[in-house]
Amino acid sequence: PIKRFSLRNINTISIMGPKAPAKSKSKSKDSTAAGKIRKSRNYEITPGVVRFSKSRMYHKKALYKKIKHGKREGKKKEIKETVVKKELGGKNGGFRMVRKKKAPQFYHPEGCPKPRLRKRSTKIGQGATKLRSSLTPGTVCILLAGRHKGKRVVFLKQLQSGLLLVSGPFKINGCPIRRMQQSFVIATSTKLEVGSVPAHLDDNYFRRIRLTGSSSGKKKDEDIFATTKEKYEVSEQRKKDQAEVDKMIMESLNKNPDKNNLKKYLGATFGLRHGMFPHELKF
Repeated sequence: PIKRFSLRNINTISIMGPKAPAKSKSKSKDSTAAGKIRKSRNYEITPGVVRFSKSRMYHKKALYKKIKHGKREGKKKEIKETVVKKELGGKNGGFRMVRKKKAPQFYHPEGCPKPRLRKRSTKIGQGATKLRSSLTPGTVCILLAGRHKGKRVVFLKQLQSGLLLVSGPFKINGCPIRRMQQSFVIATSTKLEVGSVPAHLDDNYFRRIRLTGSSSGKKKDEDIFATTKEKYEVSEQRKKDQAEVDKMIMESLNKNPDKNNLKKYLGATFGLRHGMFPHELKF
């Protein structure tokens, strides 16, 4: 069926086309809120760390104008130590000053006495550090720190300070007799039969020698105040001890049926390659 339009309906339609619907204020607000997400100015830079601190935001929001502190306490009154008391009799001045708190009867000659400090005893006096069960005399170890790190050495004995006495031997890998902490050592399953180590190889044996400048033996033309630093030289005693220890280790190496491979093993340095994990290795 054909719909008939009345004159009223025809007059309302404009010749240029239909008018756009008027936007209400409420709709415009909703559209901006839906399209744009407002970000807080005090956003998190990283989890738990915000851009501005609490005191900075206090000043930015001007909370000092809004918060009312109320009545603040006034200044504390000065407490007097003495009190005025009336004195009977005409010849005593009429009044006297009396202390509220009595003074102590005796004073310490050195002022306030300090509490007594207790000194703790050192580990050296208590005995040597507990040695790991895997470390026994003759165990081949891998050094993890120091000048000779990565080298394989032979453990000789534990000193009184708790340090380990190790040697290369010097003839094979160039590591001399030296001390090492057991935390910087990996104990392997390879072991040698080592005899008794000389008794004089203790902590005092490895004490540092103080090098001082020597001004003696200078010519007249040279400066008197110029000093030359002394160079450290290995003593004959240390060379002799090194030779004895090396001889002892080499004898035990030669007795071993697999001596050729053992010498190559001690001469080679240890290192991790790609795909090697130390916690999965068996030493």
